[in-house]
Amino acid sequence: MTIASVIAWVLLILVAAYACAGGTDYGAGFWDLMAGGAERGRRPRWLVDHAMAPVWEANNVWLIFILVVMWTGFPVLFQTVFSAMWLPLALAAVGLVLRGAGFALRKPTRRLAGRRVYGAVFAVASLLTPFFLGAVVGGLATGRVAPGTPASADAWSNKTSVIAGLLTVAATAYLGAVNLTADARRFGQTPLVGYFRLRAWASLGAVAVLACVGLGITHDDARYVYDGLTGGTGLLLVVLAACCALATAVLLRFVATGWARLTAAASVALVVLAWGTAQRPYLIPTSLTVSQGAGASTTLRWLALVTLIAVVLVGPPLVLLYRLDTKGALQPLTDADLRRAAPGSGRPEGPA
Repeated sequence: MTIASVIAWVLLILVAAYACAGGTDYGAGFWDLMAGGAERGRRPRWLVDHAMAPVWEANNVWLIFILVVMWTGFPVLFQTVFSAMWLPLALAAVGLVLRGAGFALRKPTRRLAGRRVYGAVFAVASLLTPFFLGAVVGGLATGRVAPGTPASADAWSNKTSVIAGLLTVAATAYLGAVNLTADARRFGQTPLVGYFRLRAWASLGAVAVLACVGLGITHDDARYVYDGLTGGTGLLLVVLAACCALATAVLLRFVATGWARLTAAASVALVVLAWGTAQRPYLIPTSLTVSQGAGASTTLRWLALVTLIAVVLVGPPLVLLYRLDTKGALQPLTDADLRRAAPGSGRPEGPA
């Protein structure tokens, strides 16, 4: 295996990690949007706030890794994608900024009107951002983009892109609902366990339907990827993903939420790996192979070294952060906590 192939696998694994970690955050925002009015959606939104607060910023570390590896290891791929699909990527970037700002500003805002505005920005951006990212992936799978291709709406608004965008949104909703079910149990919110469990099953059904529709569309519109997904290693990974999704549904039935988190993440990660495997040896089917898009060999060797260092330095803290969060060891400060701090002293107030 060449150094370029190793870096390509690293890039694919990073995409899978972001699909699981970032996808969970997008899914929480999706259910925030679907929670209903102020009174009806108060408790689900409370859970979303408390579940996301400790880790939502850390999840974007995976996206930073993806961009660094992409523009350093495969500059031709980076130039091609960001030239031909700059509009959906720009909209996704704006969505990332807006959802972060909306989430950060919603809770400390005192006026109800302001909280509604920031909450709406966070929720809508959580829906649109994964859609545009999925549309880009779908456009690449069709082969409509190649080195030198000018920007055009057809590259990302075709039927494969649309179904890929919808499938991405459904997958994030599935991940979000599964993790919120686990968080509801962790916080002792029994009614919300059933609330989000039903939504996890519904979103999993939506993923299954969209996947079947998407498979039919790719048969004609992205034949190379379709052949890779329906045979060999790609098919094996798809079958494993389906088994993990089925296991998630069963585990939720018995409220084994800890295991359900793992199987849900595994099902999404396996689909991403199947997609990457299906288009081998291409970065962009069927116009740009891994070897054609790779940077200089010296650059790739240094990138491999830096990636190894990053895994050693950043990986364990991220794993520890996720572990502490799922165990409930990380809790955001509440208004009551802040009120207990004596002004200017930095020490909690107490009885004299």
